[in-house]
Amino acid sequence: MTVYDVFNGDADGICALTQLRNANPHDSVLITGVKRDIKLLSQVEAKPGDQVNVLDISMDKNKKDLLRVLSSGADVFYCDHHVSGEIPEEDNLDALINPSADVCTSLLINGRLKGAFSEWAIVGAFGDNLKDSALAVAATTSLTADQLTLLENFGIYINYNGYGSNLDDLHFTPTDLYGRVSKYGNPLDFISDDATSFHQLENGYKEDMVSAKNADCLRETSASAAFMLPDEKWARRVSGVYGNALANDYPNRAHAVLTERPDNTYLVSVRAPLSNKTDADKLCMEFPTGGGRKAAAGINELPIDMLDSFLDRLDEIYR
Repeated sequence: MTVYDVFNGDADGICALTQLRNANPHDSVLITGVKRDIKLLSQVEAKPGDQVNVLDISMDKNKKDLLRVLSSGADVFYCDHHVSGEIPEEDNLDALINPSADVCTSLLINGRLKGAFSEWAIVGAFGDNLKDSALAVAATTSLTADQLTLLENFGIYINYNGYGSNLDDLHFTPTDLYGRVSKYGNPLDFISDDATSFHQLENGYKEDMVSAKNADCLRETSASAAFMLPDEKWARRVSGVYGNALANDYPNRAHAVLTERPDNTYLVSVRAPLSNKTDADKLCMEFPTGGGRKAAAGINELPIDMLDSFLDRLDEIYR
């Protein structure tokens, strides 16, 4: 039997799998990529009796390959919080799907494991900018205020590391970073034991965020604001977490962070207002290569001639 672990390369995906493998250690084939690389099931060639675990990637975007893997006779555990579309009714599919705006995959795994590794779930939730949900789980632990701040920062840093157009943009590949953190049942132990890796993420994040504060503002209204970043490695790395920071600073406003691409398209990260965490997925799915969830979504390649239409819709939806 071959075990496949297919997971998003961001904080939520890495923290979800870290919980799962600490609860049930197993050698597995790891399949992941940069955060926007979500059609990962296409890389799985399963056989009868194999186990395929899928974490934090849209079922809707992987439906064709999910059906293919199921038809191969493999067992599939699918845990996610993005728009799923119709969930196949197959005996060999265990689907744990919840698209609520206040839920992430790490929290769903935390529930399945009855809080066995809740500190990792807290890191994953902070990484997905679900601060209230992270704090709700933290209330069930004995974490101090300083420890909680450390876990919040760690979640942000892991999430930051997942952004980029390719693996060369990242400080650590998701496979490498998962390998480093998954040895630990508690993220605080990783931070203590592997301070070099932690500080590399921390320093990279802080440097890139300083650069992001000089982003050009494309449009700003009472309902929304959009910013443009250049076609640079640092910009691709920081695009998502910069959007989260803007959302936290202006909770009643929607935000879009666009990053220039060399093919006359834009990479887009959208954050719904924290006071109204809806419709980010709806907005992005109106455009080619768009998708995501209610509170946070994106477009991989927005054509340059659709920029004004996108900005108009951003403001209309949240006005």
